[in-house]
Amino acid sequence: MATFIVLLGPPGVGKGTQAEILANTINLAHISSGDLFRENMKNQTELGRLAKSFMDKGELVPDDLTIAMIRDRIKHPDCEMGAILDGFPRTPTQADALAVMLAEFGGKVDAVPYITADENVIVERISGRWTCRAQGHIYNEKTSLPKQKGICDIDGSELYQRDDDKATMVSKRIHVYFEQTMPLVEYYRTKGLLIETDGMQPVEKVTSDLLSTLKK
Repeated sequence: MATFIVLLGPPGVGKGTQAEILANTINLAHISSGDLFRENMKNQTELGRLAKSFMDKGELVPDDLTIAMIRDRIKHPDCEMGAILDGFPRTPTQADALAVMLAEFGGKVDAVPYITADENVIVERISGRWTCRAQGHIYNEKTSLPKQKGICDIDGSELYQRDDDKATMVSKRIHVYFEQTMPLVEYYRTKGLLIETDGMQPVEKVTSDLLSTLKK
């Protein structure tokens, strides 16, 4: 039976990094809802055009449309063994919809790792982040400086700081995340699926902790 994992954690906690590592280690597809939206809009799929019509009006994309995108993605061959879901669900209502959809594939959410970190540390991490304009490679003032200031080591393009990576915006993003997501954390906790992991540890230790708990 396929394994489905929902990965939770605030912005800047290293969720995307851990999702990629886990996906490669335990042979599951990594489904990032953000990447899924961008891919569908870039390829101008019917679902992508529908999503864009809501986003252009400043409206949230309806849950059923997001679920439709995920359903379509799970049909791909690389999801035969299951997938790690990153960025969806965000609310208990979406979690209910996800459960119904996965049941169509004879599956269910098997585990919900929740990577935690102190808010001040997250703000410091993200506000020190710089992105290359060409391909989006990430650098950090504290942990991964480029060899030449302001220049990407890989493709030589300019590094810039995204507006939503600036300290004031980061604080707002984190506040919104906790406000919106804590009910989802409790939702999965009551179902006995939540696995809390300290995201303030080194990346390798976070990975080790996640793998050890997922294998139980």
